[in-house]
Amino acid sequence: MTLDGHHAAFPLCLPSRNPSCSTQQRRGRNVPSTRVVVIGAGIVGCGLADALTARGRYHVTVLEKGALPTPGGSTSHAPGLVFRTNPSRTMSAFAGRTIERFTELGAFDPVGGLEVATTPARLADLHRKAGLAASWGVRGEIIGPGRCGELWPLLDTDRILGGFHTPDDGLARAVDAADGMARRAAARGARILDRHTVTGITQDNHQVTGVVTDRGTFPADIVISAAGFWGPVIGAMAGVTVPLLPLAHQYATTAPLPQLVGATHELPILRHQDRDLYFRTHRDRIGIGSYAHRPMPVDPFATDGSELPFTYEDFAAGWDDAAALLPALREGAAASGARAVDHAFNGIFSFTPDGMPLLGESRELRGFWLAEAVWVTHSAGVAEAVADWLTDGRPPLDLHECDVARFETAQLTPPYIAGRSARSFIEVYDIVHPLQPPEQPRPLRTSPFHPRQCELGAYFLEGGGWERPHWYEANAPLAAGLTLPARDPWSALHWSPIAAAEALATRERVALYDMTPLRRIEVTGPGSLAFLQRMTTNQLARKPGAVTYTLLLDEGGGIRSDLTVARLGPDRFRIGANSPADLDRLARHAPDGVHVRDITAGTCCIGVWGPLARELVQPLTDDDFSHTGFGYFRAKETYIGHVPVTALRVSYVGELGWELYTSADLGLSLWDTLWDAGRDLGVIAAGRSAFTSLRLEKGYRAWGQDMSVEDNPYEAGLGFAVRPDKGDFVGRDALEPHRIRRRLTCLTLDDPGAVVLGKEPVYVDGEVRGHITSAGYGYTIGRCVAYAWLPSLAPGTSVHIEYFGEKIAATTAEEPLVDPQMDRIRR
Repeated sequence: MTLDGHHAAFPLCLPSRNPSCSTQQRRGRNVPSTRVVVIGAGIVGCGLADALTARGRYHVTVLEKGALPTPGGSTSHAPGLVFRTNPSRTMSAFAGRTIERFTELGAFDPVGGLEVATTPARLADLHRKAGLAASWGVRGEIIGPGRCGELWPLLDTDRILGGFHTPDDGLARAVDAADGMARRAAARGARILDRHTVTGITQDNHQVTGVVTDRGTFPADIVISAAGFWGPVIGAMAGVTVPLLPLAHQYATTAPLPQLVGATHELPILRHQDRDLYFRTHRDRIGIGSYAHRPMPVDPFATDGSELPFTYEDFAAGWDDAAALLPALREGAAASGARAVDHAFNGIFSFTPDGMPLLGESRELRGFWLAEAVWVTHSAGVAEAVADWLTDGRPPLDLHECDVARFETAQLTPPYIAGRSARSFIEVYDIVHPLQPPEQPRPLRTSPFHPRQCELGAYFLEGGGWERPHWYEANAPLAAGLTLPARDPWSALHWSPIAAAEALATRERVALYDMTPLRRIEVTGPGSLAFLQRMTTNQLARKPGAVTYTLLLDEGGGIRSDLTVARLGPDRFRIGANSPADLDRLARHAPDGVHVRDITAGTCCIGVWGPLARELVQPLTDDDFSHTGFGYFRAKETYIGHVPVTALRVSYVGELGWELYTSADLGLSLWDTLWDAGRDLGVIAAGRSAFTSLRLEKGYRAWGQDMSVEDNPYEAGLGFAVRPDKGDFVGRDALEPHRIRRRLTCLTLDDPGAVVLGKEPVYVDGEVRGHITSAGYGYTIGRCVAYAWLPSLAPGTSVHIEYFGEKIAATTAEEPLVDPQMDRIRR
């Protein structure tokens, strides 16, 4: 592809023009056996072709329905902003890799980026972003209004409180980048075919076999949908749900401005997120992008192009805000007598329910992969990660936030996708707290205990569609006598001192925790043990009744998930897992005769924990719940009152107790039975905020926060869950127990009144050496507890954590902080 309107120099393999093209291109080469068809020749599709052919193992064909060089997708009109700072470490890495690739291609201008604050809340948020940048290795600094004016002379600096400058961000020439990557792919033998409209996906026995177009069928072992906002259309052909919503986004270019006439370079990317606006220069003009308007969903099945007519009424408020920040906009238009806006359109982009890309192999159809909802900012990075994933069986980065398998079934209905994706558009530039719950649709998933939780005044947040109590107003009297440090406004959001009372009550008496959102998987059938032994790290060949903490590794030895496996019979296992991706992985690898089933929706769970837990449950059953009769990490199928339960003696809060599982129809009866029996013991209901505090004090890891596929078990402090001598298992050969590059390290903040929340940079001897994973106030020890990935440091080492621009002193600590001898649990 080229920018001059002509077809590119590499031969586009259009059958009607050059039917022998593919043979000529590959003559004399050792053609890889894996046939990959990529649907879409936008920035992602071309990036995939480039990355896959560079690995030398694929015969790649790219199908594009439009005419190259600008086929008409989002790439053709993308504004080209590439900025690395992101709450997600993975997305930041994608952007960094994209900058590297585009720079190689000569398609990136490192003009820098500038975010400005016009409100105190936004200025505080910029300080938080500066911390994120430092954590992810991105150069950036907070600057004053004067320096902002130097970088962007057209700014009204009287309106600005400060800014965040990232000198290495910049502008991508997306069409040039796609052109360069497509050329390189073609030189290695790829076919890039335009004017091929995909009309169907062929399959056999749930395995993709090819792609049907209006110009012929292309056999394929792997099909990758990189069709952008047309992804749902391609997905429908394959019988695959693609949870994204195309939405129109306004972009306008001004008439030439006198202040920019003669400009020889572009100004930095400018973002005015207080008003949902961004700006970039086009030499003597300014491009204005707006998220300030109403969500404008687009039907991908009824849309041929990616640019819709501009709706001026939606832009009016945005223009006024833009002109207030950049008075030259209004002045230039008035002085020239020209229209303020010279060219404008509503461009279509993809949005997902959580604002993240859709990557990976679909659950419904083997060999059908998605690389969707990817913007130019992250495009080349995504393409390389997907190519590595296909080649090595594992991605090089933690992609759990992007994995297409991350969504629950309840999150894949059309109304849910539409509502949450529209919300993602609205929140693009909002200041979003990490615990902030979505507003709709709620409640979606509730445990059987929900009516009682409402009666107790539960404060619900949401995760995976589940309503999760974080604390209960009924426990407010317990907090009345506590003396707690005052919290800053950010850490005080979605927090209550009641959480402290609930944590202390768990330590002193007994509490009920709703553990229903914990995913439960049943594995049954002959060969179940051998299968799970092969898939996980710990020794599961134990007698029925045993419970084992174990890990799912990928082929490179990275931690895909952690599991709790209860052996309930010779060929029957119940697994506590983390996400739908765990179910997907086990189901994909299960041999014939082994059945993997998600039983979460039909079951529920109460965690009964605290020093009085045995006094609560023992009178309700004739089974022996003593320490000798029901040991730690054991399971029993028994009953509590009139309710049959599967009881697991495990604890994620560091106190004596059990997880009690039963069917959903009996859940409310189980709650009431425990509640009534516990009144004289001072039983309370406790929420997730207390749970997090207690598990941090005990040193328990949270997968997806504390560790991921980028981390090995020994570095994460989980070597005890790995048994290399048990025989072969996935990832075993990649493990190197003695090669410790860094460690997941426990920190306590020196100031009892200081709090951090996670993802903040950690400084050792004045340099950033790591970042916080999980953090929370430890009410037992009276100070904040944090975990961080750091080089190996001795306990007692002083470090500093940057929180909103301030350096907070902390100290590395031996773990666990509470009950290191396990006396409280094993009694």
